[in-house]
Amino acid sequence: MTVDPAVTPRARFVVMYDEPSDIDAFERHYNEVHIPLAKQYPGLRRYTRSHEPAAVIGEPCYLVVMLDWDDLPALEAALGSEIGRRTAEDAAANLARYTTFRGMILRLDEV
Repeated sequence: MTVDPAVTPRARFVVMYDEPSDIDAFERHYNEVHIPLAKQYPGLRRYTRSHEPAAVIGEPCYLVVMLDWDDLPALEAALGSEIGRRTAEDAAANLARYTTFRGMILRLDEV
């Protein structure tokens, strides 16, 4: 993962995790396995996360993760890559044992 401060990301993948049934097991797997996988996404510019974000509208969640790319085609290519498939399989097979989660793809527009 390389970060070029001159490049403004234009696409973001956001994942929101509900509170895990076993926080220690979730965190251990997330930190030791899932993050290292996700950081291998091709073209990934930035990986950020926020634990226990404050809900302003709607239900709170435990963790929000944001992954940024230069544009939507780069993000879509990364999700469809071999590492993208492995990361998705890991989430479905391992993280889903502890929590529910949802994701969305955002195109970032300057206003």
